[in-house]
Amino acid sequence: MNKRSFLKSALVAGAAAISHPLQAQPDVPFKKTKRKNWVWINPNPKDTEEDIARLYTSYREAGLHGIFFEADSEKHYRIAKSKKLEAHRWMWIMNRGEKELLQAHPEWYAKNRNGESCADKPPYVGYYRWLCPSRPEVGDYLETQVRNTLAKDYVDGIHLDYIRYCDVILPFNLWDKYKIEQTRELPEYDFCYCEVCREKFKALKGIDPLGLQYPDQNLSWRKFRYDNITRVVNRLSDVAHSMKKPITAAVFPTPEIAKRNVRQDWVNWKLDGICPMIYHGFYKEDVSWIGNAVAEGVAALHGNFPLYAGLFLPDFKNDEEIRQGIQYALQNGAAGISIFGRLNEKVLAILKETNAITT
Repeated sequence: MNKRSFLKSALVAGAAAISHPLQAQPDVPFKKTKRKNWVWINPNPKDTEEDIARLYTSYREAGLHGIFFEADSEKHYRIAKSKKLEAHRWMWIMNRGEKELLQAHPEWYAKNRNGESCADKPPYVGYYRWLCPSRPEVGDYLETQVRNTLAKDYVDGIHLDYIRYCDVILPFNLWDKYKIEQTRELPEYDFCYCEVCREKFKALKGIDPLGLQYPDQNLSWRKFRYDNITRVVNRLSDVAHSMKKPITAAVFPTPEIAKRNVRQDWVNWKLDGICPMIYHGFYKEDVSWIGNAVAEGVAALHGNFPLYAGLFLPDFKNDEEIRQGIQYALQNGAAGISIFGRLNEKVLAILKETNAITT
């Protein structure tokens, strides 16, 4: 399953003509870091070495510095490295629907407010199978997965995805697609209310979250879940750093949206970089919103680690918008961009041009 097939199946122009800032610069200073641009891809095992080498050469010449690979393909990783591209494993974390895992440990999966488990009743789509971050055995399992991946000498780093709870609120543009109005937190999409979570929160606060009249308004219950995910991230970060390899993550577009929609408090994670998925079309926003989202994220991070703006190519109506999107991101403090979508020759040319102008 391609990472964002659930969200959308639907690419940055005249940068030289943009002589004025597209957006106000953030007031909070951020650390100067070397520019890096990334791309999310799913390597095709049928690709020939010649085709891979040709493609990755074009990536490097266009100003890309690294690839987040959604699958393990030693051939792709080694060729990328030979072309001076960082090769990172892009790994699903909390959303894990492997048949073997489901059969062996159905109790590890999160439950919604109605008591329904992701193991046998996944929300929205069939592959939404969310693990419960409260369970120590889940943390052990994820640590082993990351450690085994980073032990491979051709893997330069780890890139976390689906490192969150299930979407309690979908991006606005998806409401029509799923015939749902989420103006409030609906119980069937509100996770996790499993026995372990309930007991841990009760021990902490003396309250069973199922007994809360308005659980969406209880700040302690919200923080409990933010902290659960943060704990998982920081544990995996310790693993990566102990192995002398960097760790990054793909997250929701701004700190506010991330906390509200999926319980991600990513500004408090121990990372080497963050890739907010600033997919403006998902939120029915125009291209300039990319600059707003970047500025908000950079300000909240206080320079703790660099932000690479995630851009979704199908959201752009034309090449001019792609160019503007990159400019909005870079002029508002992004240390680079990460692209999801097909990198054709036109997009690579735009990336090369904007990278040369802003470097």
